[in-house]
Amino acid sequence: MNDQRAHELGALLTAARWGAADRELVRAIAVRVSDGDGGAWVREWTASGGEAWASARRQPSASEYLQAASFYAAALALIDESDGLVEESRLWERQRECWDRAVELLGGERLSIPYEETMLPGYFFAAGTDARPLVVIDHGGRVATSSAWGAGGAAAHARGYHWMTFDGPGRGAALRRQGLVLRRDWESVLTPVLDAMLGRPDVDRERVVVVGVDHAGYGVPRALAFEHRFAAAVVIPGIVDASTPWMEALPLPARSALHDADRETFDRELHLAGLFEPDTDERLRHLARDYDVSELPLYDLAYRIGTFRLGPELESIGTPLLVCPTGPEPSWVIQAADVCQRAPSAQQLASDGPDDAPVWDWVDDRL
Repeated sequence: MNDQRAHELGALLTAARWGAADRELVRAIAVRVSDGDGGAWVREWTASGGEAWASARRQPSASEYLQAASFYAAALALIDESDGLVEESRLWERQRECWDRAVELLGGERLSIPYEETMLPGYFFAAGTDARPLVVIDHGGRVATSSAWGAGGAAAHARGYHWMTFDGPGRGAALRRQGLVLRRDWESVLTPVLDAMLGRPDVDRERVVVVGVDHAGYGVPRALAFEHRFAAAVVIPGIVDASTPWMEALPLPARSALHDADRETFDRELHLAGLFEPDTDERLRHLARDYDVSELPLYDLAYRIGTFRLGPELESIGTPLLVCPTGPEPSWVIQAADVCQRAPSAQQLASDGPDDAPVWDWVDDRL
């Protein structure tokens, strides 16, 4: 089983720990898809999501909707490997509807967060009516927004904290419905989110923590170099160079040409690669769909993705920062040690995931 599938199964078992999946069903399906192709994976989890969806429709239940959302999210995670029989956009919309219905049944509040000339979608879950600490979950790149439940949201609630999550540019509905793509200066996203939360009377302004998962392992440290109002932060993993997975998908000669700023050679090498693998351009654009929706020339797209790197910003981080080296991208996981070496306030913790008890013990100590 590859790293991505193992990660998704781990996420489902985490969801099960918090009532958002059935553990025995997850294990049974895992056995069935262990030797199958991507199409089998997507069909199995889509079918299981449909069964949970139908059950929730018959008798509305937050746990059933959460389970449907978790199974649909697992299917979406490997949709690139499927045979195309399941349409991604329709699957995403159904997954999102399951999450929205679960939020309502859980007593959550849907948010519209002011951001530049538009609004970002978000969700707020209160642990009580009084002013309490808040945990902000930045759920990261292509994962479904519902993943925030297992990626710390439920654990935060269990500890008596308010929590919220949001879709920033390049994430969830902000990407799919608004066409907002990732930006390297993530402080321009996280600061408006924090401003909106600090404006609430039920949030303790001095005790707000941010948890960054997946691609947010880059975005959160970048933002912390400029935004100093968080009491603490957790990143899983810590990322210095977010461009690595995409760059590794480039043919080596094209990568070398990009390093030399040689557009002509870059284009020629990609053309040659396409003669042997006709889907090369399409595959690269699909891998970069959260970075660009405007059909940039591939050289310009590669240059843009290459800017998602942290340099001296890390040395400006004063917020207590916990770095956990785990996640689906091996090239990102190994960068955690670099974050810890370069950020003065950072420390590393071996962890099974963002809901791990030692992570929350560390958060408790800072709040």
